[in-house]
Amino acid sequence: MADVAWEKTSTVYEKGNWTRRLDELIVEEPLSIRIGGHPYAVVMRTPGNELDHAAGFCLAEGLIDTPEDMVTLGFCEEGTNVVTVTLTREREEKVTGLLDRKGFVSQTSCGICGKEVIRDMEQVIAPAVDHTTFKATDVIASLDTLVARQDLYARTRGAHAAMILDENMSVMAMAEDVGRHNALDKAVGRVFRQGLGASARVAVMSSRLSYELVQKAGRAGLELLVGMSRPTALAVHLAESVNITLACIRYTELTVFSGEQRIL
Repeated sequence: MADVAWEKTSTVYEKGNWTRRLDELIVEEPLSIRIGGHPYAVVMRTPGNELDHAAGFCLAEGLIDTPEDMVTLGFCEEGTNVVTVTLTREREEKVTGLLDRKGFVSQTSCGICGKEVIRDMEQVIAPAVDHTTFKATDVIASLDTLVARQDLYARTRGAHAAMILDENMSVMAMAEDVGRHNALDKAVGRVFRQGLGASARVAVMSSRLSYELVQKAGRAGLELLVGMSRPTALAVHLAESVNITLACIRYTELTVFSGEQRIL
């Protein structure tokens, strides 16, 4: 596995004294995602879990719906950092419009308004079904579980994390990355590639919740998205439009912004 942390000697001031300290910094590198041999997107991410990352990214973008939509999924790490995804002929024909627009869902152009974003999202996200209810105390406890598993953050103080849980609030996947979007793609991608996506219900994030994260949760069929900070207004509007429960946790306080019917 590639190195995910880099050692650097830093100068620290504390209580009137200067000291030198060896710190670890999280690694950030580009990853090129190619569809059918053609460049589609370049994301800045922490090395590792590249195949999961690409699968989760393609699911979020609407390029695939099932693992069977991919013929091959390959990664070359010899100085190129490229993942190549080959779609079935049927799937490639179905998503030709998306391929032509190259990441229109998560990389919208300047000037696009919130209503246009939601309209585009609703074309690729099916509204979540009310399969599950969750105890508020279990939702709050899930954040402690996330924090306890953040090994890379403990080392570098620079990593975001995403955790996927099932209807019993049992952990299915966990990923850390310099980018919160990447962390969620990696965690979702791992569950997706294992064919367990239908059992996934919850994503817990170490960050605030943006509309892109709601998009990724919606594409993954999740019902509940939890963050550590308040969501953006556009995130709430999108969550409401696709029936996703959106909540944030602050210490022992749980605030629910949409989909209150799922929280007991």
